[in-house]
Amino acid sequence: MYQKTTLDNGLRIVSESIPYMSSVSIGIFVGTGSRSENLPEQGVSHFIEHLMFKGTKKRSARDIAEEVDDIGGQLNAATDRENTCYYIKVLPDHLDLGLDILSDMLLHSQFPETELEKERQVILEEISLYEDSPDELIHDLHMNALWPGHALGRNILGTRETIGALSRQMIVDYTTRHYMPDNIVVAAAGKLTHDELVKIVRRYWEPVWGTAPRLSDSTPLFVTGRHLQEKEIEQIHICLGTPGVAHEDPRFYASHVFNTILGGGVSSRLFQHIREERGLAYSVCSYPSSFRDTGLVTIYTGVSPENCRAVMEIIYEILDDIRSRGVRPAELQRAKEQLKAGLLFSLESSSSRMSRLGRAEISAREYLSPEQIVAKVDEVTLKHLFDFAQPLFKQETTCLTALGPIRESGLDLLK
Repeated sequence: MYQKTTLDNGLRIVSESIPYMSSVSIGIFVGTGSRSENLPEQGVSHFIEHLMFKGTKKRSARDIAEEVDDIGGQLNAATDRENTCYYIKVLPDHLDLGLDILSDMLLHSQFPETELEKERQVILEEISLYEDSPDELIHDLHMNALWPGHALGRNILGTRETIGALSRQMIVDYTTRHYMPDNIVVAAAGKLTHDELVKIVRRYWEPVWGTAPRLSDSTPLFVTGRHLQEKEIEQIHICLGTPGVAHEDPRFYASHVFNTILGGGVSSRLFQHIREERGLAYSVCSYPSSFRDTGLVTIYTGVSPENCRAVMEIIYEILDDIRSRGVRPAELQRAKEQLKAGLLFSLESSSSRMSRLGRAEISAREYLSPEQIVAKVDEVTLKHLFDFAQPLFKQETTCLTALGPIRESGLDLLK
């Protein structure tokens, strides 16, 4: 059962009690990510996420690692464009200690200079690894191309220049501004009671007061066009993007059904036509991205230069066919079953349930039960999909980004 409590300082606590589970997953979500950063701060949210594991007033970095291992727990964190999450999974008997460790990290991390400099080097190595992975790099190049100059289009890791220039004081100032109770959600799911959770959270967080700044940036302007970057690698990596929907858009579930049919699985049109029937590419897919006030639908493929033009022609043929003729009833039903099954399978994990709770609350979205989501998916009709598809991937609504042997592929000559 879903329950919510808000403390007097604004911190929100959400939980789902699942008595038959043998674990508890706890997440502390902070409403800040790369979108909250100004240009000189680029990468600071992710940098802070790393530093939170490097020691507090009462625990060293080794103490944190050993205490988690002592109870068989799993501790991790993730930085996104609009939020950051620190999470731990433990046995039910260790709920209190799990929250103690997470709260200590967020409230009492010291950011020692020696650890900061070591972690700076780790992140610079992470950036190098990422730049050597064109199948990952292309997605950030793509977002920067279609949302130029906006924080939502920037790389979460930051750049070598910004990471190199971040001082300890900048990091402390950013943390002090954004890691305030009214900008934090504690979410938990598994074998626990809400009252027990609230009691423990109060102990650590009730004395903390402060107000985080509200995000006031504008909605990014989608820029169409082609952005082709030559690079001496074996394959050409391509992203084709078009405006999608925000989290709260009434077309949200139609967008997910549409994506499943287009390129969301092995029975999708892109996968079947390009990989299975013609063997032109190993990787081809599509995916939706939704944010507070905007979204994207993206098609990705990695393909050899000699197959590039053929693959692009097939992609455009598939899109034209969907826009003109719609999708088939069997495709609609299959996509619905895939989405519903994926949701229901995720309910077997306390971590997935916790994540659903926390992400909805930190984004100020209405929490929907699994039954309500299934009903939303079932409500999607052929007409919904036909209408949703009409403005997508037209010349005036498309941004194409490519990385690789462009001249060899002939992509620069493709109309």
